[in-house]
Amino acid sequence: MNQSDNAVTFHPYFKVSDEQLKAFKRLAEDLIEITRGEMGCLFYGFTYSQGEAYCREGYKDAESLVSHLDNVRDLLQRLESISELFRLEVHGPQNEIEKLREWPSIKELSPKYYVLEGGFRN
Repeated sequence: MNQSDNAVTFHPYFKVSDEQLKAFKRLAEDLIEITRGEMGCLFYGFTYSQGEAYCREGYKDAESLVSHLDNVRDLLQRLESISELFRLEVHGPQNEIEKLREWPSIKELSPKYYVLEGGFRN
C-alpha cells in the first residue's frame, strides 16, 4: 500500500586520507551501532570510493534526523577531526525541509536542500 512520503534523507560526503581511513571506519562502525537503536532511522550505513566516504542515511521525518544528530554529536566531531566534510545534502518534502532549515544543529552545517515534489512510500 502506497502512502505519502515524509521521509528525509541526509547525504554527507567526506574526504578521507589513506592514513586516516582505518580510524574513520572504526568511528563509522561506532556510529552504525549507536544509530541502530534510534526509533526514527529507516536506514544507515557507509560507503567508500577512492579517498571518499559517504554516509547513506534516511529518517522517517525531520524530528528523527535532528534527534539522530543530537545523539551522535560527539562521534561526528571525532569523525570530522580526521576527515573533511566537503558536501552535504538534505532531501525531503517541503514541510520537513522547512522544519530542518530552522534547527541550529542542521543550519550550522550549511547543507544544500532538495525538495521532493512527487513520489510514494511502500
